[in-house]
Amino acid sequence: MHNTQIWSGLQQDGSYSFPTFFADVEDLIRQGDYSSTNFEAPMAGAAAGYSGYPLFNSPDAAAQAFKDAGFDLIITANNHILDKGYDGAVRTMRVLHEQGLDTAGTYLSAEDREKFLIKDIRGVKVGYLAYSYSTNGIPVPAEHPYFFNYLDKDLILTDIEALRSEADVVVLVLHWGVEYSPKPTEEQKELAREFLAAGADIILGSHPHVIQTMEKIRIAKKDKFVIYSMGNFISHQIGQERNSGIVLKLKFTKDFSSGNTLLDEVSYTPTFSHSYQEAGKMKFRVVPVENTIEKIEKGEERILSKNHLPLLQAVLASTKSQLGEGFSRE
Repeated sequence: MHNTQIWSGLQQDGSYSFPTFFADVEDLIRQGDYSSTNFEAPMAGAAAGYSGYPLFNSPDAAAQAFKDAGFDLIITANNHILDKGYDGAVRTMRVLHEQGLDTAGTYLSAEDREKFLIKDIRGVKVGYLAYSYSTNGIPVPAEHPYFFNYLDKDLILTDIEALRSEADVVVLVLHWGVEYSPKPTEEQKELAREFLAAGADIILGSHPHVIQTMEKIRIAKKDKFVIYSMGNFISHQIGQERNSGIVLKLKFTKDFSSGNTLLDEVSYTPTFSHSYQEAGKMKFRVVPVENTIEKIEKGEERILSKNHLPLLQAVLASTKSQLGEGFSRE
């Protein structure tokens, strides 16, 4: 949540509102029975001073924007959650919870850490685990060791084993990898296979801020899936790759007679984080790339013009080159 994004939401009365952020992709977000995203900024309150890079602090209105767009889960295990200290991180979780949003990867108590996030989605129990490689050197207070899930292999394997017996689907969200690199490291590939073999079904990656590769991995006659980085959904970083992202769609089917739950389908919609001027003010929105290209060609897009087609087409080509096609179970 960069300074410019914060300023874009400032209202005349001093409050904040971000209705443009997800308006063009709300229908995609709401297609899911349960939709998640990773938010890299605390909401420590106005008294802490709203700020962008390197120590972020977002207005509470971001939580309202998430709720209004149809998100259900906000991942808080990332390297910026402690930018305004432990108190700011705790306040962030409470602001999200007040909006009815779930969180994963950070915890308000040791008891909370012991309770896995498991959602009953049309009779399918989906469990979420989230971890981050770092807090950018800002320490977790010694008296609150439960607060933050560090990306520790043994911890993750232990949690997978414990959650596996309670859930039909285990989703692992990992804040990891090398920033701005188009590919995962060999260590990430090895870890992904180890976590999937241990019982995870899905691995969703964040942190690099660019789209990295995805792959289907078959383990014990079961299709599993990893995407190493989903790129940036909305941001004000500079460059085509850093403003490219996706809405990822995962479809599961459960056989209630046998209890087996299988990954049926993986698909995605390429997106672009678009900043623009309107009424003398910079604003931000996420747009679905293919639909926006179509609207431009039909003369139905109100902001982007035919001059922007080469950029959107380049985003589309690059995203498809990185990710390839989705898949359906045969």
